[in-house]
This record gives sequence, C-alpha cells and structure tokens, in this order.
Amino acid sequence: MKSDISSREDIHFIIKKFYNKLINDDEMYIFFDHFIKNNTLSHHLEIITDFWEDILFGTYQYKNNPMQKHLDFANKIPFSEIHFQKWLDYFSTTIDNHFSGNKATIMKNRAVSISTIMQIKLKKVF
Repeated sequence: MKSDISSREDIHFIIKKFYNKLINDDEMYIFFDHFIKNNTLSHHLEIITDFWEDILFGTYQYKNNPMQKHLDFANKIPFSEIHFQKWLDYFSTTIDNHFSGNKATIMKNRAVSISTIMQIKLKKVF
C-alpha cells in the first residue's frame, strides 16, 4: 500500500519525478530549456518544493508570485491548452504512482485549481 505525502522529502521526490517527465517530453521541454542550459534546474526544483510544502504543510518558504512569473513567461513562450493538460496529467500520474492519501489528493486538487486559474488569467491577458 502506498503511503501519503508526509514530508518535504516526499514533495521533492514528486517534483523531481514530475520534472523528469516534462523535460523528456519534446512538446514540454521548451519551457524548461533555460533551466537546463543555465544549470539551474536543481535550484528551481527547490523553489517548487518550497511552494508545495507551503500548500501541504503550512510552511512559509515560498517567497515569489507564481502567477506573475507564469504570466511573464507566457510573453516569451505562449502556453496552450495542451500544455496545461499534459502538465496536469504528468503531475497527477507522478503522485498516483508513488503516493495515496489526503495530502496526495490535496496536491492533485490544488494543481487543477492552479491550472484553471492560470488559464483564465492568461486568456484575459492575451
């Protein structure tokens, strides 16, 4: 039986597995190319781990505005609906392959909410 997400290490594990899927997808790689070329992917994964740790465990590690960062990024490389769908599919599959429980469900549900809000805001901007 799979355990629930219970630590920062669990979150980081999910994020690493998830990003590995994104980077190995030709259609998604373009969004992460700059992290690879600048050798900053590990740092980025720590920031994303901070974000999810705040959501799941009520910490206060994440200090950025994720919505604004993605809105700014969309000016360089536009997001399409398929990008959001792949993001959600990879994210949920990664969690489901390794974890089960309340925190796992919260993480997947929050990802759907974030994706929905981001798509709405991007459509209003563009």
